Amino acid sequence: MTPAAIETEHLVRAINVIKAFGSNEVLKGIDMTVDAKEVVCLLGPSGSGKTTFLRLINQMETLTGGRIWVAGELIGIEDRNGKLHVRKDKDIARQRARIGMVFQRFNLFPHMTALGNVMEAPIKVKRQSKDQVRKEALELLDMVGLADRANYYPAQLSGGQQQRVAIARALAMKPELLLFDEPTSALDPELVGEVLGVMRNLAEEGTTMIVVTHEMAFAREVADRVIFMDQGVVVEAGPPNEVLLSPKEERTKTFLRRVKHEVEAEKAHDEELAKILAEVVE
Repeated sequence: MTPAAIETEHLVRAINVIKAFGSNEVLKGIDMTVDAKEVVCLLGPSGSGKTTFLRLINQMETLTGGRIWVAGELIGIEDRNGKLHVRKDKDIARQRARIGMVFQRFNLFPHMTALGNVMEAPIKVKRQSKDQVRKEALELLDMVGLADRANYYPAQLSGGQQQRVAIARALAMKPELLLFDEPTSALDPELVGEVLGVMRNLAEEGTTMIVVTHEMAFAREVADRVIFMDQGVVVEAGPPNEVLLSPKEERTKTFLRRVKHEVEAEKAHDEELAKILAEVVE
């Protein structure tokens, strides 16, 4: 069996994925699969390699070692008569167009309206007709609850609204796979729910998603599987209730204890702040 002819029943398959930046080995042999219509949440402390793994899938970084397949196709390299060759830029762009990515910081074009941001890629990359793209873009903005903000520029939108535009923009390319890199981490707490709500709806519709997140309640409620990473390796993986409520590995337990303490401290701070504000109002 040639490397490109590996089994294709998984939408995503990673084998022994290694990524090093100079002498710093960020990923140390990741094996992972994601099936169509599955939601997989990647958890772990900062620096564990979660974002790097997403960037490798989307070819924003190049592999140091190992292989990644998406929809049965080898990412970044191709097999020609038993020899591996780096794909040409045009071919890489074609592969990347099948994958949508939503970033922490929205990355919207500031000089374009919400509608313009959603329309840009289908017109420029897929060469689709402007009228059809506009119709579908308006439908997507309606789906994420922003039909009335189509002609607003990013600076006129809240962080939560900008992130919902970013999700609509990713969906405009009709991707087979959606990648989310801490999509709520740059948002004020009161705006987190509106973005997670859109993501819940996508999951219910059968969208295949890999989500790097620190939102434990979301992971427990929406994910089919949770994967805990630390120091560039997969430490533990399984159903959310198994990993989050009954973890087997000590590193997972330590991480979850720390998250719990942070949540409790934040809650106590919010309660104290509420008391102070109540006194000021009085």
